[in-house]
Parts: sequence; structure tokens; C-alpha cells
Amino acid sequence: MPDVLLLAVRPVVPGVPHRGRLHVMSPIRQHEALAQAYDGITAVVTPLDDAGLQRPTRCRGWLVADLLFHVLCDAQRALVALASPAPGPADVDDVSYWHAFTPADDDASARHAWWARRSAVAFDRPSGVVQLWSDTAPAAVRAATAADPDGFVTTQGHVLRVPHLLATLTTEAVIHHLDLVVDLPDAPLPAADPTRVAVTTMDSLLSDEAVRPTGWDDHEYLLKAAGRVPLTDRDRLELGEAAGWFPLLG
Repeated sequence: MPDVLLLAVRPVVPGVPHRGRLHVMSPIRQHEALAQAYDGITAVVTPLDDAGLQRPTRCRGWLVADLLFHVLCDAQRALVALASPAPGPADVDDVSYWHAFTPADDDASARHAWWARRSAVAFDRPSGVVQLWSDTAPAAVRAATAADPDGFVTTQGHVLRVPHLLATLTTEAVIHHLDLVVDLPDAPLPAADPTRVAVTTMDSLLSDEAVRPTGWDDHEYLLKAAGRVPLTDRDRLELGEAAGWFPLLG
């Protein structure tokens, strides 16, 4: 089985509601989407000086360098996972994986946030995080490209098929890319293919009956689905009962 997942494509038709899982499908190679997602983050952070790396993000209490360190940990986890084959079968896929990460202001999340920030400031200067990211992210992509797409790997106590692992990494990278650029108006936004991966994840976390508000573009959808931007009264009206599902992950 190739490293390909079928992803929903959302044709934008004025006045026609967008629904959960759509009927138009298009293939995408997961390792290529991950490469584009990581390249997008690199394009954001490499032009920044140390002052720019200390700009705020959408993640409470984290500066750009802090959040980049968190994403760096994901790239490191990818390297470990891709070198940790498991016999299978998978116990989660690229959607059910997120069920363990429901939004919660719990003690574990607070401890991780504090640990990531302290780890980031341990570098001699903020650009040190960028250098380590620039070394690690391409290595993770090379490992993803070389991985057996029919294989299984283990990460965070779960077993996943390789393409599903890559989809989870891509989804998180796209959301954090949007987090990074909140105070960087000239920074590039995530590329189309990784954005499609993240959007399809969110679609699948909703019920089949959910209606996506017609005014949302993909990036607004991701920010609201991830709890970065609150729903408006109009959003809640259009979503109906599905508004209670938001945010879909934290």
C-alpha cells in the first residue's frame, strides 16, 4: 500500500454549506505533506533575528522560540517512532489518535508548557533553537520518506500505520505554523497540501452531519477547530448542535 491517503477536497461554492466528510477525494503522499509542513515552519523562523524569535504566539505563555522548541520535539519524536517498528495491528489511526488530546487545562498540559519554555530559554540565544530545528526537521522528513508505508510504528503508547503517524505530525505542524505567525504578518502561511491533511483531520473529528460555516476559509476553520480563535454567535448559529464539539482538539 503506497504512502497515500485519500483526502476530502472542499469545493468552494457560494451559498452552499460545507459538510463534514465530502464526496470529492484526491490522493496525497503523506511524507511529501510532512516535508511541506516542516519546510513552511522553516520558512517562518529562519529569517527571524533573536528579537523576532521572542515575539508572541497563539499558544499562551509561549514565544516563537518556545513554540518552535515544542515542534522540534515532535520532529525528534518522529525520528524515534520511525526507528521503532511495531508488529501491528494499529490501535489508533490518524483521527482516533487525537481523542486522547481533548482540550483540557489540566496539570499535565501546564507542566509541559512550562518545561518547553524553560528548555527553549536554556539555549545560549533563541536562534539556537532554529539551528537545531533546521538540522532535525529534514532528518525526520528523510526518515519518513524511507519508511515502509505498510509498516507500523509506536509512539506515545500507541501503534499506528506509518502514513497515519505522518498525518498526525502534519496536522500538528500546520496548526502550530498558524500559531507562530500571529504576530508575524509578513510570514508565509502553510502550504496547500499539508493544510488539506489538517482540514481532513478536523472534518473527520466532526460528525457526518456537521455543517461548516460558509464564511470560513481553511485556516480560519483550523484555528477555530483547534480552539485558537473563539466561535462567534453567527458561527454557533450556523453550526447548530455541532458547536458543542468545538474546539475539536487543543
